[in-house]
Amino acid sequence: MTAPANQMGWISTFLEAQAAELGAATNTQLAYGRDLKDFSGWLASHDSDFASAGRDAIESYLIDCDAQGLSRATRARRLSSIKQLYRFAFEEGWREDSPAIQIHGPGRDKRLPKTLDVPDVDRLLSAARKTGRSPADRLRNTCLMELLYATGMRVSELVSLSASAARGDPRMLLVMGKGGKERMVPVSPPARAALAAWLAERDATQEKLAEKGGTPSRFLFPSRGKSGYLTRHRFYLLIKELAVTGGLDPARVTPHTLRHAFATHLLANGADLRSIQTLLGHADISTTEIYTHVLDERLSELVLEHHPLAHPAKDAD
Repeated sequence: MTAPANQMGWISTFLEAQAAELGAATNTQLAYGRDLKDFSGWLASHDSDFASAGRDAIESYLIDCDAQGLSRATRARRLSSIKQLYRFAFEEGWREDSPAIQIHGPGRDKRLPKTLDVPDVDRLLSAARKTGRSPADRLRNTCLMELLYATGMRVSELVSLSASAARGDPRMLLVMGKGGKERMVPVSPPARAALAAWLAERDATQEKLAEKGGTPSRFLFPSRGKSGYLTRHRFYLLIKELAVTGGLDPARVTPHTLRHAFATHLLANGADLRSIQTLLGHADISTTEIYTHVLDERLSELVLEHHPLAHPAKDAD
């Protein structure tokens, strides 16, 4: 993907992706926007921009923030915003490196990723089967959700899948991940069934389009938008709708939540970290290790809620 022509284009595209993939709240997006605009202004005053700035420029900016007397929390947040922008730019192919990746800031407490229980996922999948304006919409929605949970793909990887990758009742899908790295992910029987049903419906629609003189799409989930496939933002809105239909709090459910559920449920059922790292496409296993903490926390909650000795004994009559 070609990088935006100006600084504001970088910021707005990044914020849109944050909202679509991670469900970033409005206040969070505003904070990111303010931080990145400040960094953009600083770069401009030093004859630089997002595309050309290196590690030295980012470190100089942080030193300047410290000199201004900004709090540790503010400086940590600004570095986090910059890191996430450059991580996104690297994933999108706007830059060949991520210049902020090795910069250590003041530090903040890490929050564990939100996840869902298996019954919660079942309710989302059930909601997908009955949500949509037409049978075709319901088949597409079911396929999207089954694939997302079965593979742990990032939503950007899912919506941009090519139709050719899904043909022949595949047991594995080839996914293009971060930095253009390819990986194979297994497809469960329910996901394969949903994929076959959607592919038949999709192909029939594309054939009718060709008969009318239109150009068939190469994407598995085609759209009339500029990208040619279902956007991250549209999928984000869809999953919120499915959460409501399934009786779940929509604030708890984002496309990335299903990725976390995929990893956490695998770990809970005995999968090893290296395998999960490969399936998720993590470059560093330390990123994957966060799921061990999620599992430990959930096990602790179960003990506290259900173990008889975790509750004070009632006074005898």
